[in-house]
Amino acid sequence: MRALRSTSPEAGPRQRGGGDIGEAAVEAAVEVERLSVRLGGRELVTDVSFSARARECVALVGESGSGKTLTCRALLGSLHRIGATMTGAVRILGRDMSAASQKEWQAVRGTTIGFVPQASMAGLDPVMRIGKQLSETIRLHDREADHRGRALELLEHVEIADPASAYRSFPHQLSGGMRQRVMIALALAGRPSILVADEPTTALDVTVERAILDLLARLCVDQDMALLLVSHDLAVVRSIADQINVMYAGTQMERGATKDVLTAARHPYTRALLAADPAAAPAGTRLSGIAGGVADPSTWDVTCRFAGRCPHVTESCRTAGQELVQIGTGAAVRCTRWEELA
Repeated sequence: MRALRSTSPEAGPRQRGGGDIGEAAVEAAVEVERLSVRLGGRELVTDVSFSARARECVALVGESGSGKTLTCRALLGSLHRIGATMTGAVRILGRDMSAASQKEWQAVRGTTIGFVPQASMAGLDPVMRIGKQLSETIRLHDREADHRGRALELLEHVEIADPASAYRSFPHQLSGGMRQRVMIALALAGRPSILVADEPTTALDVTVERAILDLLARLCVDQDMALLLVSHDLAVVRSIADQINVMYAGTQMERGATKDVLTAARHPYTRALLAADPAAAPAGTRLSGIAGGVADPSTWDVTCRFAGRCPHVTESCRTAGQELVQIGTGAAVRCTRWEELA
């Protein structure tokens, strides 16, 4: 999939990530710099930095509770809905939104930045036809638009075979894969420059999952968007992401180009994820799980949050502060022993 090109003649090849955060800021559609999120007096996301350019897919991966969804909420300006606050910088098309008002975020959501949630049935009104839901969303962004024509166009963009039939249907009359395509169409209604997809293939079978990923990759190129993909599945991000950010217990353990991270992982947590991934293991290899579970946020501090489950832990890991260390162009790791273990 990474070799896909747009069918549009004026579109160029997909850009690859590579610059560090400072370098990427010039071209980034979205940039997150040292983001931290607090909720209920506890810091649940700590020191997360990444960026994504147009036509680039950047993935956030990690176990449940790693802070992926809270990071998405910060990008969408919706932390206030759960009473959370943030520090650090979030820049959308070069504009710092860190101190933006809700009115300013309202102008950005749905237009500059679109969102695809993981549960299609929860995101669609069960008693309203698909066409009406699309038309209302389109009207919200452009009152003068041909709402029906634009809705049918969007359904065609997301490769629904019979847009007119889907337009007249209720959500329960569509398959899970078709509903997810409708959710993508809704996210595209405002012609965003950035698309955030939070576990967009959850509960879909493998064949449908593949089709949805192919669709997201094509849209990323054809619509000239930056794509932020959230997943716990390395097999999913392997096929679509240009850059990977590995998160654990609310912080970023490793980031880098997808090929580099998946073939030469530097952090023990990334290696443990790969060792438990059937798609990454050689045939006949016994998979190994990660012992224990993610520690309770009340126990998190500045030392290594993976120390309690790491097979390479030393006393210094439990006592020394853990900073995200730049180790190359666009790559970084949060481990004091990464060179030794490499």
